[in-house]
Amino acid sequence: MSSSSSEDDIPLSKKRRQDKFAESNASMSGRSAERTPDPAMARTKSVINDDDSSDEEMPLAKRASSKTNGKAMKREASSDEDNVPLSKIVKTTKKPTPKKRIVNKEDSSSDDEKPLAKVKKDIKKVAKVKAEEESKVVRKQTKKVKDEEAEAQFKWWEKSNEEEDGDVKWNELEHNGVLFPPAYVPHGVKMKYDGKPISLSPEAEEVASFFAALIETDHGKNPVFQKNFFSDWQEILKKDSSNPNITSFEKCDFRPMYEHFEVEKERKKQLTKAEKQTIKEEKAKVEEPYLYAIVDGRKEKVGNFRIEPPGLFRGRGDHPKTGRLKKRVMPEQVTLNLGENAPIPKPLDGHKWGGVVHIHEATWLASWKENINGSIKYVFLAATSSWKGQSDMQKFEKARDLKKHVNRIRRDYRQQLNDKLMETRQRATAMYLIDVLALRAGNEKGDDEADTVGCCSLRYEHVTLEPPNILVFDFLGKDSIRYHNSVPVDAQVFKNIKIFKKQVGPDNMIFDRLTTMSLNKHLGSYMKGLTAKVFRTYNASHTFQEQLNKLTREEDSIPDKLLSYNRANREVAILCNHQRSVSKNHGQMIAKIQDKIRALKYQRKRLRKQIVQLDPKMKKSKLTEMEEESDLEDEWIAEHQKDLLVKEREKITTRFEKNNEKLASEGKPPQPKEELKEKLKAVDDWEKELQKEKKTGKIEVKASATVEKLLAQITKLDERIKATKTQALDKEEGKETALGTSKLNYIDPRISAVWCKKYNVPVEKVFSKTLRDKFQWAMEIDADWR
Repeated sequence: MSSSSSEDDIPLSKKRRQDKFAESNASMSGRSAERTPDPAMARTKSVINDDDSSDEEMPLAKRASSKTNGKAMKREASSDEDNVPLSKIVKTTKKPTPKKRIVNKEDSSSDDEKPLAKVKKDIKKVAKVKAEEESKVVRKQTKKVKDEEAEAQFKWWEKSNEEEDGDVKWNELEHNGVLFPPAYVPHGVKMKYDGKPISLSPEAEEVASFFAALIETDHGKNPVFQKNFFSDWQEILKKDSSNPNITSFEKCDFRPMYEHFEVEKERKKQLTKAEKQTIKEEKAKVEEPYLYAIVDGRKEKVGNFRIEPPGLFRGRGDHPKTGRLKKRVMPEQVTLNLGENAPIPKPLDGHKWGGVVHIHEATWLASWKENINGSIKYVFLAATSSWKGQSDMQKFEKARDLKKHVNRIRRDYRQQLNDKLMETRQRATAMYLIDVLALRAGNEKGDDEADTVGCCSLRYEHVTLEPPNILVFDFLGKDSIRYHNSVPVDAQVFKNIKIFKKQVGPDNMIFDRLTTMSLNKHLGSYMKGLTAKVFRTYNASHTFQEQLNKLTREEDSIPDKLLSYNRANREVAILCNHQRSVSKNHGQMIAKIQDKIRALKYQRKRLRKQIVQLDPKMKKSKLTEMEEESDLEDEWIAEHQKDLLVKEREKITTRFEKNNEKLASEGKPPQPKEELKEKLKAVDDWEKELQKEKKTGKIEVKASATVEKLLAQITKLDERIKATKTQALDKEEGKETALGTSKLNYIDPRISAVWCKKYNVPVEKVFSKTLRDKFQWAMEIDADWR
C-alpha cells in the first residue's frame, strides 16, 4: 500500500477526490471479484484496491492495466466532486467499511508464504489504520473550518440599518436548552441538635448544608438571614417523616458540616495540576453542547446557559428576604424559545419542558420564574453576540441623539418649575434632578422588597433642606448603595421641594403626583424612545468626553494619560453614584506597590555605584550623585536581597519541575538532579557576591558594561519608577469609586476607542479582552468620530 508522506498537507479538494476514488475502486473490485473467478483478474483488481493514489499519479503501465476495469469508477468520480458538501465528505469518510480483497495464491508478493487467514487479517488491520488516519485528517480539517467560522465575527454593524430595525429578531433559531445543576449527592456528615447527632433526609441535609457553609460569614450571623433560613428549612423537614422534629434554631449545631466543607476546600487546593486539568476538561465536556446557538445559520455564543443551583438567597443591603431558600429549578418550570423546525433538546430524564414557543420578536432562548421575588429569569446570547451588540449600539446612539433635543427639553422644564399645575411642577422638578444629578427614575417598592428608591420614589425623610439653596440627599439607591450628597440647586427647585414636603408630610413620597411611567411618557413626546435612563447615559458619556478633553495632554507619558482617563471615569462614577467601600486589602496593595518602587530604586542605586566605579568623575554628576534614598534603609536592602535569592531559587526549581513533567508526558527521561544543583549553585555564587559587596562596598561590573549603557538603564528605571508612582496615586484616588459599571453600561465605548487612537494609547490598557469583544463594533470606529 502506498500513502503520502504527510496526509495533513494534502489539499482538502484533493483529499475528497482520493476518498471518492478509493471507495469507488473498492466497491467495483468487490463486485467484479464475485463475478470473475479468473485469478489473474482478481490479482489485477487487488492491485487497484491497494493503490490510494489518483489516476493522474499512476505509472503509465499501471494506468493501462487498470483502464478497462476502471471505466465505471471513472464515471462515478465526476468533475463535480469538489462541489460535494463538506458534511457529506465527513460522513462518508468517518466510518469507512474495509473492502474485501481477493488474495490469489499465485500472487508473487510475500503474502504467498503466509496462511490465507493471516493475510486477510493483516490486510484488514492495514485498511483499518489507513481508514482511521484518513478519517482523522478529514476531522481535523473539518474542525479547523468550523473553528474558523466560529471565530469569524459576524460584523452586523456593517449591514444596513434597515435590516436591524425590524421587530423580527430571527428566522431560524436552534440551541440545546439549558444546563441544569447536578443532582445533590449526600455527604452523610451529621449536624447536632441539642448536642446530639441527627440524621436528615437528603433534601433536608442539602438545605442545612447551604447554611452550614455560611456560618462564619456576615450572612450566617445576620438574624434576618437566620430567621428566614430556619423558617424555610422547617418546611423541608416536614416533607419527610424520617426527619427529627426541630423547633429551636439555637439548639442547632451546624459546625460538623462546616468543618467537613473546610476539609473539602483544602483537599481541592491540594489537587495536582493534572487532576485539576482533568476536572476542568470534564466540566468543559459537559458544557460544550450549550455554548453556542445557531441563529439564521450563523454560530453565536450563549451567555448564562446554566440554571442557577439551589441555595440561600443573599440579596444586597438589608433585603427582607435574605436567607430564603432558592429552590431547585426543574424542566417543567422552563420555557424554551426555538425555531419551528429546530430539534427540541432533551430534558432531564423523567421530566418534560414547561413549554416550547417560537417568538421571533424575542431575543431570549429560555425563561423560568424564580421563587424568591417571582421575577422571570432569562437565558440570552453572550455579551459578544450580535443581538447584544445591536442593543448596546442602539442605546448609545439614542443617548447621542438626545443632544439634538436636550436644549429644548431643558428650556421647557425650567419654565415649568413654577407652573400653576402642581403635577407639571413636580414633573419639571424631577426632570431637573434627573438631568443635573443623574438620579435614577426609581419605582415604588413593595414591603417584601429592599427599600431602595430613585427620584420619583423619594420620601419626605430622604431630602433635607439647608437654606438658602442646599439639598441634602440621603437614601439607598440601586443595590442598596447609599446616596449621600449635598448639592446647591436653583432657587425655584429648592422652593418646590420645600412646598412638596410640606404638602405630603413625613413618611410619604415627595412627588406624590408623579410616576416613572408618566414621566417617561412625557419624555417620549420629545424624542422617540426617550426615557429617564437615556438622560443618565447621555450625561455620563458627555461628562466623560468633556473631562478627557480637559485632562489629557499630548506630551504626557502613557501612564499619565491613563491617570487622566481614570480621573475622567471617576467623575462619571461620582455623578452616577458608583461607590464602593474601601477593599480590605487596599493597604496591602499600596504597600506592595511601594515595595516595587523601592526595588526599582535599589536597582538604580546599584547602577549608579557601577557608573562611579567605571568613571569616578561621574560622582559629582547630579544624575549619579550618591545621596541615600530616604526609603532605602540597610535593613530593607538586606531583607530585599534575601527575598530576591529565595524567589530565584523557587523560579529555577519550578522551571526544572515543569520541564520534567513535560518530558514525562512525552515519554522522555527526566533531567538529572545534578542539572538542578548546578543551576542552584549559580544562586549560591550570587549570594556570596552580595555578601562580598556588603563588606567592600564595591559591585562587580560586567566586562561589557559602559557608562553609556548604564545611564540608559537608569533612564528606563526612572520611567518605570514614575509610572509605578502614578499607578499608586491612581489606586489611592479610586479606592472608593467603582469605575467598571460606568465603563460597561453608561459611557459610549467609541469615546474610549477614539481617545486611544488620538493619543496612541493601546486600547488593551483601558479595555479588558472581555470588553473589547463585547464592544467590537466600537473598536473599529473612525479616529475622527465624535
